[in-house]
Amino acid sequence: MNATLLRSAFYIAAICGIYLAAAMFVPAMADLYYANDDWQVFAICGFMVGGTSLVTAVAMRGNPPPFSRRLGFFLVNLLWMTFAVVGSIPIYLAREDLTFAQALFEAVSAITTTGSTVLTGLDHSAPGLLLWRSLLQWMGGIGIVALGLFILPFLRIGGMAFFKMESSDTSDKPFARMASFTRAFLAIYVGITIACAVSYDLAGMSHFDAINHALTTVATGGFSTHDSSFGYFDNPSLLLISTFFMTLCSLPFSILILFVVRGRLDTLRDPQIILFLSYLAIAAFVLALYISLDGQMDFVSALVQSLFNVSSILSTTGFASTDYTAWGAFAVVMVFFLTFMGGCSGSTAGGIKAYRFLILYNMLSTGMKKLIYPNAVYSIRYGRLSVDSETQRAVSMFFTAYILLWAFGSLAMAAFGYDLITATSAVLTALSNVGPGLGNIIGPSGNFSTFADPELYLLSIMMLLGRLEILTVAVILMPMYWRG
Repeated sequence: MNATLLRSAFYIAAICGIYLAAAMFVPAMADLYYANDDWQVFAICGFMVGGTSLVTAVAMRGNPPPFSRRLGFFLVNLLWMTFAVVGSIPIYLAREDLTFAQALFEAVSAITTTGSTVLTGLDHSAPGLLLWRSLLQWMGGIGIVALGLFILPFLRIGGMAFFKMESSDTSDKPFARMASFTRAFLAIYVGITIACAVSYDLAGMSHFDAINHALTTVATGGFSTHDSSFGYFDNPSLLLISTFFMTLCSLPFSILILFVVRGRLDTLRDPQIILFLSYLAIAAFVLALYISLDGQMDFVSALVQSLFNVSSILSTTGFASTDYTAWGAFAVVMVFFLTFMGGCSGSTAGGIKAYRFLILYNMLSTGMKKLIYPNAVYSIRYGRLSVDSETQRAVSMFFTAYILLWAFGSLAMAAFGYDLITATSAVLTALSNVGPGLGNIIGPSGNFSTFADPELYLLSIMMLLGRLEILTVAVILMPMYWRG
Protein backbone atom coordinates (compact mmCIF):
# COMPACT_ATOMS: atom_id res chain seq x y z
CA MET A 1 0.00 0.00 0.00
CA ASN A 2 1.72 3.19 -1.17
CA ALA A 3 1.40 6.68 0.28
CA THR A 4 -0.74 7.98 -2.60
CA LEU A 5 -3.42 5.37 -2.01
CA LEU A 6 -3.41 6.01 1.73
CA ARG A 7 -3.66 9.78 1.23
CA SER A 8 -6.61 9.39 -1.17
CA ALA A 9 -8.43 7.04 1.20
CA PHE A 10 -8.01 9.36 4.18
CA TYR A 11 -9.10 12.34 2.06
CA ILE A 12 -12.37 10.60 1.16
CA ALA A 13 -12.86 9.53 4.79
CA ALA A 14 -12.37 13.15 5.89
CA ILE A 15 -15.04 14.32 3.43
CA CYS A 16 -17.43 11.76 4.93
CA GLY A 17 -16.50 13.09 8.37
CA ILE A 18 -17.60 16.56 7.28
CA TYR A 19 -21.00 15.19 6.20
CA LEU A 20 -21.37 13.39 9.54
CA ALA A 21 -20.46 16.59 11.39
CA ALA A 22 -23.17 18.48 9.50
CA ALA A 23 -25.68 15.73 10.37
CA MET A 24 -24.96 16.20 14.09
CA PHE A 25 -26.68 19.58 14.03
CA VAL A 26 -30.01 17.89 13.21
CA PRO A 27 -30.30 16.15 16.63
CA ALA A 28 -28.89 19.31 18.20
CA MET A 29 -31.86 21.25 16.82
CA ALA A 30 -34.22 18.51 18.02
CA ASP A 31 -32.86 18.80 21.55
CA LEU A 32 -33.14 22.59 21.38
CA TYR A 33 -36.78 22.27 20.25
CA TYR A 34 -37.59 19.97 23.17
CA ALA A 35 -35.50 22.08 25.61
CA ASN A 36 -32.99 19.34 26.32
CA ASP A 37 -29.45 20.28 27.33
CA ASP A 38 -27.89 17.54 25.20
CA TRP A 39 -28.01 19.93 22.23
CA GLN A 40 -24.67 21.24 23.44
CA VAL A 41 -23.09 17.79 23.09
CA PHE A 42 -24.15 17.47 19.46
CA ALA A 43 -23.21 21.07 18.63
CA ILE A 44 -19.73 20.74 20.18
CA CYS A 45 -19.20 17.36 18.51
CA GLY A 46 -20.33 18.81 15.19
CA PHE A 47 -17.79 21.63 15.32
CA MET A 48 -15.03 19.36 16.65
CA VAL A 49 -15.53 16.60 14.07
CA GLY A 50 -16.13 19.09 11.27
CA GLY A 51 -12.97 21.06 12.06
CA THR A 52 -10.80 17.95 12.35
CA SER A 53 -12.22 16.49 9.15
CA LEU A 54 -11.73 19.77 7.25
CA VAL A 55 -8.09 20.03 8.32
CA THR A 56 -7.50 16.39 7.36
CA ALA A 57 -9.16 16.86 3.98
CA VAL A 58 -7.00 19.89 3.19
CA ALA A 59 -3.83 18.09 4.29
CA MET A 60 -4.61 14.94 2.29
CA ARG A 61 -5.91 16.58 -0.85
CA GLY A 62 -4.12 15.66 -4.06
CA ASN A 63 -4.53 14.08 -7.45
CA PRO A 64 -6.47 10.84 -6.88
CA PRO A 65 -4.98 7.61 -8.27
CA PRO A 66 -7.05 5.36 -10.55
CA PHE A 67 -9.59 3.37 -8.57
CA SER A 68 -8.21 -0.12 -7.96
CA ARG A 69 -9.18 -3.17 -5.96
CA ARG A 70 -6.41 -2.47 -3.45
CA LEU A 71 -7.74 1.05 -2.86
CA GLY A 72 -11.32 -0.20 -2.83
CA PHE A 73 -10.78 -2.77 -0.09
CA PHE A 74 -8.95 -0.29 2.14
CA LEU A 75 -11.39 2.54 1.46
CA VAL A 76 -14.48 0.48 2.33
CA ASN A 77 -13.00 -0.59 5.67
CA LEU A 78 -11.73 2.92 6.48
CA LEU A 79 -15.08 4.56 5.70
CA TRP A 80 -17.07 2.20 7.90
CA MET A 81 -14.59 2.55 10.75
CA THR A 82 -14.82 6.34 10.37
CA PHE A 83 -18.61 6.21 10.53
CA ALA A 84 -18.47 3.94 13.59
CA VAL A 85 -15.98 5.98 15.61
CA VAL A 86 -17.37 9.40 14.68
CA GLY A 87 -20.94 8.22 15.20
CA SER A 88 -20.09 6.94 18.68
CA ILE A 89 -18.64 10.25 19.95
CA PRO A 90 -21.92 12.08 20.76
CA ILE A 91 -23.41 8.84 22.10
CA TYR A 92 -20.45 8.48 24.47
CA LEU A 93 -20.62 12.13 25.58
CA ALA A 94 -24.41 12.17 26.05
CA ARG A 95 -26.00 11.93 29.48
CA GLU A 96 -26.58 8.16 29.20
CA ASP A 97 -23.25 7.52 31.00
CA LEU A 98 -22.09 4.76 28.66
CA THR A 99 -18.62 3.24 28.40
CA PHE A 100 -16.82 3.73 25.10
CA ALA A 101 -17.40 0.08 24.24
CA GLN A 102 -21.14 0.57 24.72
CA ALA A 103 -21.17 3.78 22.66
CA LEU A 104 -19.17 2.13 19.89
CA PHE A 105 -21.47 -0.91 19.93
CA GLU A 106 -24.51 1.37 19.60
CA ALA A 107 -22.93 3.29 16.71
CA VAL A 108 -21.80 0.13 14.89
CA SER A 109 -25.26 -1.37 15.39
CA ALA A 110 -26.69 1.80 13.86
CA ILE A 111 -24.50 2.16 10.78
CA THR A 112 -24.67 -1.56 9.99
CA THR A 113 -28.47 -1.32 10.46
CA THR A 114 -28.35 -4.18 12.95
CA GLY A 115 -30.59 -2.64 15.60
CA SER A 116 -29.13 -4.28 18.72
CA THR A 117 -28.95 -1.81 21.58
CA VAL A 118 -27.37 -1.33 24.99
CA LEU A 119 -29.72 1.51 25.90
CA THR A 120 -32.61 1.11 28.31
CA GLY A 121 -35.34 3.59 29.18
CA LEU A 122 -35.71 4.73 25.57
CA ASP A 123 -39.17 6.13 26.33
CA HIS A 124 -37.46 8.80 28.46
CA SER A 125 -34.22 9.29 26.51
CA ALA A 126 -33.19 12.62 25.03
CA PRO A 127 -34.89 13.23 21.67
CA GLY A 128 -31.60 14.24 20.06
CA LEU A 129 -29.96 10.95 20.97
CA LEU A 130 -32.92 8.97 19.64
CA LEU A 131 -32.88 10.93 16.40
CA TRP A 132 -29.09 10.53 16.05
CA ARG A 133 -29.41 6.75 16.29
CA SER A 134 -32.13 6.80 13.64
CA LEU A 135 -30.13 9.10 11.36
CA LEU A 136 -27.07 6.86 11.63
CA GLN A 137 -29.17 3.88 10.56
CA TRP A 138 -30.71 5.81 7.67
CA MET A 139 -27.29 6.98 6.44
CA GLY A 140 -25.95 3.47 6.98
CA GLY A 141 -28.71 2.19 4.71
CA ILE A 142 -27.54 4.50 1.93
CA GLY A 143 -23.98 3.25 2.40
CA ILE A 144 -25.11 -0.38 2.35
CA VAL A 145 -26.90 -0.03 -0.97
CA ALA A 146 -23.96 1.89 -2.44
CA LEU A 147 -21.65 -0.85 -1.18
CA GLY A 148 -23.72 -3.60 -2.77
CA LEU A 149 -24.36 -1.85 -6.07
CA PHE A 150 -21.13 -0.01 -6.80
CA ILE A 151 -18.18 -1.28 -4.72
CA LEU A 152 -18.58 -5.03 -4.13
CA PRO A 153 -19.21 -5.84 -7.81
CA PHE A 154 -15.96 -4.09 -8.70
CA LEU A 155 -14.10 -5.98 -5.95
CA ARG A 156 -15.65 -9.27 -7.14
CA ILE A 157 -16.94 -10.13 -3.67
CA GLY A 158 -20.01 -11.70 -5.22
CA GLY A 159 -22.75 -9.13 -4.66
CA MET A 160 -25.88 -9.88 -6.68
CA ALA A 161 -25.46 -6.44 -8.27
CA PHE A 162 -22.83 -8.20 -10.41
CA PHE A 163 -25.64 -9.57 -12.54
CA LYS A 164 -27.35 -6.22 -12.98
CA MET A 165 -24.56 -3.68 -13.12
CA GLU A 166 -21.71 -5.59 -14.80
CA SER A 167 -23.74 -7.64 -17.26
CA SER A 168 -22.60 -7.51 -20.87
CA ASP A 169 -26.25 -7.11 -21.74
CA THR A 170 -26.61 -3.33 -21.69
CA SER A 171 -30.38 -3.62 -21.43
CA ASP A 172 -29.91 -4.88 -17.85
CA LYS A 173 -28.12 -1.73 -16.78
CA PRO A 174 -30.49 0.72 -15.05
CA PHE A 175 -28.82 3.80 -16.58
CA ALA A 176 -26.00 4.44 -19.00
CA ARG A 177 -24.40 6.94 -16.62
CA MET A 178 -23.71 6.06 -13.01
CA ALA A 179 -24.51 9.62 -11.90
CA SER A 180 -28.06 9.25 -13.23
CA PHE A 181 -28.45 5.97 -11.38
CA THR A 182 -27.16 7.52 -8.14
CA ARG A 183 -29.61 10.42 -8.37
CA ALA A 184 -32.48 8.03 -9.05
CA PHE A 185 -31.50 5.84 -6.09
CA LEU A 186 -31.32 8.79 -3.67
CA ALA A 187 -34.64 10.16 -4.92
CA ILE A 188 -36.38 6.82 -4.42
CA TYR A 189 -34.71 6.22 -1.02
CA VAL A 190 -35.83 9.64 0.24
CA GLY A 191 -39.26 9.23 -1.37
CA ILE A 192 -39.88 5.88 0.33
CA THR A 193 -38.77 7.38 3.66
CA ILE A 194 -41.22 10.28 3.35
CA ALA A 195 -44.04 7.92 2.31
CA CYS A 196 -43.31 5.67 5.28
CA ALA A 197 -43.22 8.60 7.74
CA VAL A 198 -46.52 10.00 6.46
CA SER A 199 -48.13 6.55 6.65
CA TYR A 200 -46.99 6.06 10.24
CA ASP A 201 -48.21 9.53 11.17
CA LEU A 202 -51.65 8.99 9.64
CA ALA A 203 -51.94 5.59 11.35
CA GLY A 204 -51.49 7.08 14.82
CA MET A 205 -47.82 7.68 15.61
CA SER A 206 -46.66 11.03 16.91
CA HIS A 207 -44.68 13.16 14.45
CA PHE A 208 -41.42 12.40 16.24
CA ASP A 209 -42.06 8.65 16.42
CA ALA A 210 -43.15 8.56 12.78
CA ILE A 211 -39.95 10.25 11.58
CA ASN A 212 -37.68 8.04 13.67
CA HIS A 213 -39.40 4.79 12.77
CA ALA A 214 -39.54 5.73 9.08
CA LEU A 215 -35.77 6.33 9.05
CA THR A 216 -35.08 2.95 10.66
CA THR A 217 -37.74 1.04 8.69
CA VAL A 218 -36.42 2.08 5.28
CA ALA A 219 -32.87 1.31 6.41
CA THR A 220 -34.16 -2.06 7.76
CA GLY A 221 -32.37 -1.08 10.96
CA GLY A 222 -34.95 -1.54 13.70
CA PHE A 223 -34.02 1.13 16.24
CA SER A 224 -37.14 2.32 18.05
CA THR A 225 -37.92 5.21 20.36
CA HIS A 226 -39.51 2.83 22.87
CA ASP A 227 -38.16 -0.13 24.83
CA SER A 228 -41.06 -2.32 23.71
CA SER A 229 -40.53 -1.37 20.03
CA PHE A 230 -43.80 -1.68 18.03
CA GLY A 231 -45.44 -3.37 21.00
CA TYR A 232 -45.71 0.11 22.52
CA PHE A 233 -48.30 1.19 19.93
CA ASP A 234 -50.57 -1.91 19.99
CA ASN A 235 -51.88 -0.94 16.54
CA PRO A 236 -52.42 -3.59 13.80
CA SER A 237 -52.48 -0.90 11.09
CA LEU A 238 -48.96 0.18 12.03
CA LEU A 239 -47.79 -3.43 11.89
CA LEU A 240 -49.15 -3.86 8.35
CA ILE A 241 -47.64 -0.56 7.18
CA SER A 242 -44.27 -1.51 8.63
CA THR A 243 -44.48 -4.99 7.08
CA PHE A 244 -45.01 -3.45 3.64
CA PHE A 245 -42.08 -1.04 3.88
CA MET A 246 -39.71 -3.56 5.47
CA THR A 247 -40.46 -6.02 2.68
CA LEU A 248 -40.17 -3.35 0.00
CA CYS A 249 -36.74 -2.24 1.24
CA SER A 250 -35.52 -5.84 1.30
CA LEU A 251 -35.76 -5.91 -2.50
CA PRO A 252 -32.86 -4.85 -4.78
CA PHE A 253 -32.88 -1.08 -5.22
CA SER A 254 -31.57 -1.35 -8.78
CA ILE A 255 -34.67 -3.35 -9.67
CA LEU A 256 -36.93 -0.93 -7.78
CA ILE A 257 -35.45 1.90 -9.82
CA LEU A 258 -36.04 0.06 -13.09
CA PHE A 259 -39.62 -0.61 -12.01
CA VAL A 260 -40.40 2.93 -10.80
CA VAL A 261 -38.51 4.99 -13.38
CA ARG A 262 -38.98 2.84 -16.46
CA GLY A 263 -42.06 0.82 -15.50
CA ARG A 264 -40.40 -2.51 -16.23
CA LEU A 265 -42.59 -5.17 -14.62
CA ASP A 266 -40.31 -7.94 -15.88
CA THR A 267 -37.64 -6.91 -13.38
CA LEU A 268 -39.83 -8.15 -10.52
CA ARG A 269 -39.34 -11.69 -11.84
CA ASP A 270 -35.77 -11.69 -10.54
CA PRO A 271 -35.24 -15.19 -9.00
CA GLN A 272 -34.03 -13.84 -5.66
CA ILE A 273 -37.16 -11.70 -5.30
CA ILE A 274 -39.38 -14.70 -5.99
CA LEU A 275 -37.47 -16.83 -3.48
CA PHE A 276 -37.44 -14.13 -0.80
CA LEU A 277 -41.17 -13.38 -1.06
CA SER A 278 -41.94 -17.11 -1.18
CA TYR A 279 -40.21 -18.05 2.03
CA LEU A 280 -41.53 -14.91 3.74
CA ALA A 281 -45.13 -15.82 2.83
CA ILE A 282 -44.74 -19.50 3.69
CA ALA A 283 -43.01 -18.86 7.03
CA ALA A 284 -45.60 -16.23 8.07
CA PHE A 285 -48.55 -18.46 7.13
CA VAL A 286 -47.16 -21.56 8.85
CA LEU A 287 -46.31 -19.60 12.01
CA ALA A 288 -49.77 -17.97 12.07
CA LEU A 289 -51.41 -21.37 11.66
CA TYR A 290 -49.32 -22.76 14.52
CA ILE A 291 -50.21 -19.86 16.83
CA SER A 292 -53.93 -20.04 16.08
CA LEU A 293 -54.12 -23.84 16.44
CA ASP A 294 -52.28 -23.50 19.75
CA GLY A 295 -55.14 -21.27 20.92
CA GLN A 296 -53.02 -18.19 21.59
CA MET A 297 -55.05 -15.89 19.29
CA ASP A 298 -57.40 -16.02 16.32
CA PHE A 299 -55.94 -16.68 12.87
CA VAL A 300 -56.30 -13.12 11.52
CA SER A 301 -54.53 -11.58 14.51
CA ALA A 302 -51.91 -14.32 14.37
CA LEU A 303 -51.33 -13.65 10.67
CA VAL A 304 -50.81 -9.91 11.27
CA GLN A 305 -48.37 -10.62 14.09
CA SER A 306 -46.47 -13.34 12.20
CA LEU A 307 -46.25 -11.29 9.00
CA PHE A 308 -44.77 -8.37 10.90
CA ASN A 309 -42.27 -10.36 12.96
CA VAL A 310 -41.23 -12.71 10.13
CA SER A 311 -40.70 -9.80 7.73
CA SER A 312 -38.80 -7.98 10.48
CA ILE A 313 -36.40 -10.91 10.88
CA LEU A 314 -36.03 -11.75 7.18
CA SER A 315 -35.47 -8.10 6.27
CA THR A 316 -33.03 -7.98 9.24
CA THR A 317 -34.88 -4.93 10.57
CA GLY A 318 -35.29 -6.26 14.10
CA PHE A 319 -38.52 -4.58 15.16
CA ALA A 320 -40.72 -6.61 17.50
CA SER A 321 -44.42 -6.32 18.31
CA THR A 322 -44.31 -8.89 21.10
CA ASP A 323 -42.02 -11.48 22.65
CA TYR A 324 -42.41 -14.07 19.89
CA THR A 325 -40.21 -16.53 21.78
CA ALA A 326 -43.22 -17.02 24.09
CA TRP A 327 -45.16 -18.53 21.17
CA GLY A 328 -43.52 -21.89 21.76
CA ALA A 329 -40.56 -24.04 20.72
CA PHE A 330 -41.63 -24.19 17.07
CA ALA A 331 -41.60 -20.39 16.81
CA VAL A 332 -38.17 -20.16 18.47
CA VAL A 333 -36.64 -22.72 16.09
CA MET A 334 -38.20 -21.01 13.07
CA VAL A 335 -36.89 -17.60 14.14
CA PHE A 336 -33.43 -19.13 14.66
CA PHE A 337 -33.26 -20.40 11.07
CA LEU A 338 -34.85 -17.27 9.60
CA THR A 339 -32.07 -15.22 11.17
CA PHE A 340 -29.60 -16.81 8.76
CA MET A 341 -31.53 -16.03 5.59
CA GLY A 342 -31.80 -12.27 5.08
CA GLY A 343 -33.22 -10.31 2.17
CA CYS A 344 -32.03 -9.59 -1.37
CA SER A 345 -28.65 -8.33 -2.52
CA GLY A 346 -28.54 -4.64 -3.40
CA SER A 347 -30.99 -3.82 -0.61
CA THR A 348 -30.51 -2.54 2.92
CA ALA A 349 -31.15 -6.02 4.34
CA GLY A 350 -28.41 -8.25 5.77
CA GLY A 351 -28.07 -12.00 6.26
CA ILE A 352 -26.72 -14.59 3.85
CA LYS A 353 -29.23 -13.32 1.25
CA ALA A 354 -31.55 -15.11 -1.15
CA TYR A 355 -29.35 -15.12 -4.24
CA ARG A 356 -26.59 -17.04 -2.44
CA PHE A 357 -29.04 -19.76 -1.46
CA LEU A 358 -30.13 -20.02 -5.10
CA ILE A 359 -26.55 -20.34 -6.35
CA LEU A 360 -25.58 -22.77 -3.59
CA TYR A 361 -28.62 -24.93 -4.39
CA ASN A 362 -27.77 -24.98 -8.09
CA MET A 363 -24.14 -25.82 -7.29
CA LEU A 364 -25.29 -28.71 -5.08
CA SER A 365 -27.78 -29.92 -7.68
CA THR A 366 -25.16 -29.79 -10.43
CA GLY A 367 -22.64 -31.61 -8.24
CA MET A 368 -25.13 -34.41 -7.63
CA LYS A 369 -25.78 -34.73 -11.36
CA LYS A 370 -22.04 -34.92 -12.00
CA LEU A 371 -21.85 -37.91 -9.66
CA ILE A 372 -24.28 -39.74 -11.95
CA TYR A 373 -22.96 -38.43 -15.30
CA PRO A 374 -19.32 -37.44 -14.61
CA ASN A 375 -18.58 -36.57 -18.25
CA ALA A 376 -21.63 -34.38 -18.75
CA VAL A 377 -21.29 -30.59 -18.91
CA TYR A 378 -23.73 -28.63 -16.75
CA SER A 379 -24.09 -24.86 -16.44
CA ILE A 380 -24.91 -23.31 -13.08
CA ARG A 381 -27.52 -20.70 -13.76
CA TYR A 382 -29.21 -17.83 -12.02
CA GLY A 383 -32.44 -17.29 -13.92
CA ARG A 384 -31.43 -16.72 -17.55
CA LEU A 385 -27.83 -15.97 -16.64
CA SER A 386 -24.92 -18.36 -16.36
CA VAL A 387 -23.00 -17.97 -13.10
CA ASP A 388 -19.26 -17.75 -13.76
CA SER A 389 -16.69 -19.62 -11.69
CA GLU A 390 -15.49 -16.44 -9.97
CA THR A 391 -18.95 -15.72 -8.57
CA GLN A 392 -19.39 -19.36 -7.54
CA ARG A 393 -16.09 -19.20 -5.69
CA ALA A 394 -17.06 -15.93 -3.96
CA VAL A 395 -20.39 -17.38 -2.81
CA SER A 396 -18.72 -20.54 -1.48
CA MET A 397 -16.03 -18.51 0.30
CA PHE A 398 -18.61 -16.25 1.92
CA PHE A 399 -20.76 -19.13 3.14
CA THR A 400 -17.75 -20.99 4.55
CA ALA A 401 -16.38 -17.87 6.25
CA TYR A 402 -19.83 -17.07 7.67
CA ILE A 403 -20.19 -20.49 9.33
CA LEU A 404 -16.60 -20.44 10.64
CA LEU A 405 -17.01 -16.96 12.12
CA TRP A 406 -20.31 -17.96 13.72
CA ALA A 407 -18.66 -21.01 15.29
CA PHE A 408 -15.62 -19.05 16.50
CA GLY A 409 -17.73 -16.19 17.87
CA SER A 410 -20.11 -18.57 19.63
CA LEU A 411 -17.19 -20.34 21.32
CA ALA A 412 -15.78 -16.98 22.39
CA MET A 413 -19.13 -15.91 23.87
CA ALA A 414 -19.40 -19.25 25.66
CA ALA A 415 -15.91 -18.65 27.09
CA PHE A 416 -17.26 -15.38 28.53
CA GLY A 417 -19.80 -17.47 30.44
CA TYR A 418 -22.98 -17.27 28.33
CA ASP A 419 -25.33 -20.19 27.74
CA LEU A 420 -25.70 -21.94 24.37
CA ILE A 421 -28.77 -20.02 23.17
CA THR A 422 -27.44 -16.60 24.16
CA ALA A 423 -23.93 -17.23 22.82
CA THR A 424 -24.95 -18.65 19.44
CA SER A 425 -27.83 -16.25 18.79
CA ALA A 426 -25.83 -13.15 19.82
CA VAL A 427 -23.14 -13.87 17.24
CA LEU A 428 -25.72 -14.96 14.64
CA THR A 429 -27.79 -11.80 14.99
CA ALA A 430 -24.61 -9.70 14.78
CA LEU A 431 -23.31 -11.43 11.63
CA SER A 432 -26.74 -11.27 9.97
CA ASN A 433 -27.37 -7.70 11.20
CA VAL A 434 -30.81 -8.67 12.52
CA GLY A 435 -30.87 -7.07 15.99
CA PRO A 436 -32.58 -9.15 18.68
CA GLY A 437 -31.30 -12.59 19.56
CA LEU A 438 -32.93 -15.41 21.50
CA GLY A 439 -33.21 -16.14 25.20
CA ASN A 440 -34.12 -14.10 28.25
CA ILE A 441 -31.16 -11.69 27.98
CA ILE A 442 -31.10 -10.59 24.33
CA GLY A 443 -34.47 -11.80 23.06
CA PRO A 444 -37.08 -9.44 21.57
CA SER A 445 -38.01 -8.27 25.08
CA GLY A 446 -34.37 -7.82 26.18
CA ASN A 447 -31.24 -5.99 25.03
CA PHE A 448 -27.45 -6.06 25.26
CA SER A 449 -27.08 -3.68 28.22
CA THR A 450 -25.81 -6.41 30.57
CA PHE A 451 -22.94 -7.41 28.27
CA ALA A 452 -19.45 -6.42 29.42
CA ASP A 453 -17.03 -4.42 27.24
CA PRO A 454 -15.08 -7.41 25.78
CA GLU A 455 -18.29 -9.04 24.52
CA LEU A 456 -19.48 -5.76 23.03
CA TYR A 457 -16.19 -5.27 21.16
CA LEU A 458 -16.43 -8.82 19.80
CA LEU A 459 -20.02 -8.34 18.63
CA SER A 460 -19.16 -4.93 17.12
CA ILE A 461 -16.51 -6.65 15.00
CA MET A 462 -19.01 -9.34 14.00
CA MET A 463 -21.56 -6.71 12.94
CA LEU A 464 -19.00 -4.97 10.73
CA LEU A 465 -17.83 -8.28 9.27
CA GLY A 466 -21.39 -9.29 8.46
CA ARG A 467 -22.26 -5.95 6.90
CA LEU A 468 -19.09 -5.75 4.80
CA GLU A 469 -19.65 -9.27 3.47
CA ILE A 470 -16.79 -10.71 5.57
CA LEU A 471 -14.31 -11.09 2.70
CA THR A 472 -13.94 -7.32 2.31
CA VAL A 473 -12.49 -7.17 5.82
CA ALA A 474 -10.61 -10.49 5.72
CA VAL A 475 -8.59 -9.54 2.64
CA ILE A 476 -6.89 -6.54 4.29
CA LEU A 477 -5.77 -8.77 7.16
CA MET A 478 -3.60 -10.81 4.79
CA PRO A 479 0.11 -9.84 4.69
CA MET A 480 0.01 -10.25 0.90
CA TYR A 481 -2.37 -7.29 0.65
CA TRP A 482 0.17 -4.87 2.19
CA ARG A 483 3.14 -5.96 0.09
CA GLY A 484 4.18 -4.03 -2.99
